[in-house]
Amino acid sequence: MDEPLLLLHAYLDGELGPADSLAIAQQIAADPALGAEVEHIQALRHAVRERLPREPLPPDLRARIETAIGRRGPQVHPSWRALAASVVLAMALASGSTWVALRPVSGDRIAEAVVDSHVRALMAPRPTDVTSSERHTVKPWFNGRIPQSPQVVDLTKEGFPLVGGRVDVIETSPVATLVYGRRLHLISLSAVPSASSPLGLSVRRSIRGYNLVNWGEDGVDYWAASDLNAGELETFARSFRSALSGR
Repeated sequence: MDEPLLLLHAYLDGELGPADSLAIAQQIAADPALGAEVEHIQALRHAVRERLPREPLPPDLRARIETAIGRRGPQVHPSWRALAASVVLAMALASGSTWVALRPVSGDRIAEAVVDSHVRALMAPRPTDVTSSERHTVKPWFNGRIPQSPQVVDLTKEGFPLVGGRVDVIETSPVATLVYGRRLHLISLSAVPSASSPLGLSVRRSIRGYNLVNWGEDGVDYWAASDLNAGELETFARSFRSALSGR
């Protein structure tokens, strides 16, 4: 079994560093067999989650654990919640199902993945796969690389010039990410297909010092990430949405 396959589970669990994650993501995007293995793993995880719901912990579990570890004498008493969490974690690790207990909800996973992709791009020799300020150059570049080319708008007059675009891997799927500039800052705008995207919803949050603005429109979840201040990032989001609606 080759190295990418060995690292695949660690990548899906978010256990790799930025450089290794980027390398595996690029190989997934380029290797159909590796992409199929990702889909298989995701399907297996989904089946386990759906068919094996969590069972309630028995009321005497704490006493049994204390007896098993042989606790003696006066010690600091951990909270019941912390003790139960430790047991659940140990059970998950032993069963090979760490993701059931540890993975956050879908929106949080996507937000984390978007920020990770933005940071990897900042660390790379260049933040784009195609570099151009012309939307008629950037949009066609995605043809054949992802199922659907993204909407690309020119926001130079609004102070957000187009820098280029790249393919990121979000939730194990290749998605289009547009890159815009603002003075010395870069904005990564990922377009994640979603059948349930609400219209006009804008959510702002911050992860590890990077600001995020998220909204849904026409079956696409847009995620804008940048170290730009939150107010200017929201201005970018409004400008992008306004340009789309004006077409």
